[in-house]
This record gives sequence, structure tokens and C-alpha cells, in this order.
Amino acid sequence: MVARFVIPVARLDEFEESAPAHITDWTLSALAGGNLETELARIKQFNDRNRGRFVIDTIEIKANDVAEVESKSRMIPERLTVYLEVASAELVKAVNDVGARAKIRTGGITPEMFPPAAQIAALIDACAQTGTAFKATAGLHHPLRCHRPLTYSADGPSGWMYGFLNILASAIFAQSGGRAKELEPLLLAETSGALRLDEIEPDEAAGMRRDFFMSIGSCSLDEPVTDLKALHLL
Repeated sequence: MVARFVIPVARLDEFEESAPAHITDWTLSALAGGNLETELARIKQFNDRNRGRFVIDTIEIKANDVAEVESKSRMIPERLTVYLEVASAELVKAVNDVGARAKIRTGGITPEMFPPAAQIAALIDACAQTGTAFKATAGLHHPLRCHRPLTYSADGPSGWMYGFLNILASAIFAQSGGRAKELEPLLLAETSGALRLDEIEPDEAAGMRRDFFMSIGSCSLDEPVTDLKALHLL
């Protein structure tokens, strides 16, 4: 299930110390959030120390404007796949122009961290129109949109969460020509029937997953599996 374990660069030392000794050939994605030049040096040192055991082959960075998209992408060595997290559909073309992939944030640990469906739909639409591969992250523990606790704390807030099947269906229909307004109902759907999954050809879905919608980010392994089984989809 876990293609790449996502870890902040700041916690790489902790990861090395705590990872089981028998684990080999792990691929990791590094979450950059500090001085990019310094963090790139740490990534190289980590990879050099851990040949045959771990390798960071992907990096994820926030970019707030076109200048950041361009400047940060120039710093990344070619050996790393780059995801640039953007909140505006207008920045997706810039991401594509530098040969990077887009990262779409779909939630967080408080209700206000969940962007409106129109914003996510516009980002997916922009990715489809520019041919930009993307990943979606945060708040995607469940297959379908639902109202759930947003953290594992007993007194934590609850709110509406997007489902990873909602994102999947939206990505498929975006690639086949669906525009942002048409994607919004898919993102807000609370049942699998409303996602129009029966209209999707398996080959079409497989191609979309290979080349366009690359992955989701989730801090839970159990919840996605349990929910898919309850829906008789797994």
C-alpha cells in the first residue's frame, strides 16, 4: 500500500535511528520545509549513508508564486522527482513548465484547513488541461466524503473530509474532458453510486493512475482498508 513513506527532512535522523534493521530497499519522499539548500545537502548525505537500505527519490516543497516555482525547481537535482504544493490553479501551468508535478492539499487537522470543493476542482481541472501529474494529501483517510473526527484526540474537532475515491473519480473525469464545475459534485458525493464509477473503464482508470493521479497522502493504513471492505470494494 505504501509506495513511498513521506518524512520531513528535519526528522531523517530520527527515522534512521528507529527504522527496523532488517528493512531494505525503502523508497522515501522527503518533505522540505526549511532552508532548501541545506535540506538538499541532508538528503544527499542520507542517501549516501544508506545505499541499499533507504533512498529518497522524491521531494515535496510548497510554492506560493511563479517565482518560487521557478527558483525552487532550479535547485533540485535531476535524480529527484519534484512535487510542488500549490493552492492556486493559476500556478499549475508554472509547475508543468518546470517539469515538476503538482501537490494538492485537501485537508488538515482543523475544519478551516479543508479547502472548498471549487478550489480542489479548479486545481484538478488545471492539472488535466496542462497534463500535469499530481498527488493529493491530508484528510484522505476515508474513501468517500464524510463527517468524522479530524484527529485521533478524544477532544479534537470534527468536520467534513474529502474521500480518496472522490478525488480519483474527479481525476478520471477531468482527464476525459470534465471541467471544474462538473467535478465539484463528484468531490462532494457521499455515496459510491454518486461517483459514476460504473461509467469508468478499467483501462482508463489504470492509465490515469499511472500517468496523472499519482498517489494520496494519508497518515492511516487501517481506515482506508476497513472502509473499502465495508463498501464491498475490497
